[in-house]
Amino acid sequence: MVGFFNGTATAMITPFAADGSINFDAFAKMIEYQIENGTDMLLVLGTTGEPPTMTEEEKEALMRFTVEKVAGRVKILFGCGSNSTAHAVEAAKKAEELGADGLLAVTPYYNKCTQKGIVEYYRAICGAVSLPVIAYNVPPRTGVNILPATAEALADIPNMAGIKEACGNMEQICETMRRVRGKMDVYSGDDNLNVPILAIGGAGLISVVSNIAPKECKQVYEYMAAGDLARANELEDRLLPLIDACFTEVNPIPVKYGCEVIGLEAGLPRPPLTELEDAHKKIMDECIEKLGLKKV
Repeated sequence: MVGFFNGTATAMITPFAADGSINFDAFAKMIEYQIENGTDMLLVLGTTGEPPTMTEEEKEALMRFTVEKVAGRVKILFGCGSNSTAHAVEAAKKAEELGADGLLAVTPYYNKCTQKGIVEYYRAICGAVSLPVIAYNVPPRTGVNILPATAEALADIPNMAGIKEACGNMEQICETMRRVRGKMDVYSGDDNLNVPILAIGGAGLISVVSNIAPKECKQVYEYMAAGDLARANELEDRLLPLIDACFTEVNPIPVKYGCEVIGLEAGLPRPPLTELEDAHKKIMDECIEKLGLKKV
């Protein structure tokens, strides 16, 4: 299916309080910051949200809170992927029950699977719910790559709405786009590839950096949608140092610090992730100052 979502989505961080619990007040402020700055969809419990270190009870509480706070103002995408198909199916059902507009399911990680296994994994998730489902291809994290021919097979599943591409290989992404064009959408999952993915027909961005700079990320999308490549490139050039700063250490370590800099209480990541190194804090500070981002 095509057309589930066009525009920008933010892969939301999960803010933690000093005692390690979820900081719901801070998350409410983050939601308002995103909506006020034009973000079209919120992705909750994606990789950036640290779900591997959260209990099932915490995940459910965060989903319930998000639905209540958003109150239909923007779309909500809940992460439900797993390295167990059965667990992913149950998570998908729960997300649908709690009010998601769509689901993001990362490929099975660590134990991996074949290309046939990928198709069967997504077929099981899509078959268990009526919601649109977006596949998430991020082989640097999972060790599993959704090849273009496999993406083409996924596009035949009725409620398969698209693929979030973070494989980092534009040649592969172009071939995937060629095979699925008009059957399901392709979304940029790498902030440094936003412009080229949109240029070949990408339907939108699912961004980490937009936690910090949602207005600017939305503007890049709008320039590209209007065919104004010059302005899109000019703005993306300004954003690239911040994008790089967000990946000096494993995501979401840097972006959580960046949110703190602009006045959003992100807290520290949960172990085994650690606080951002001082040298990388300095880089983030300089990037945010140079972009002129105001305190929230």
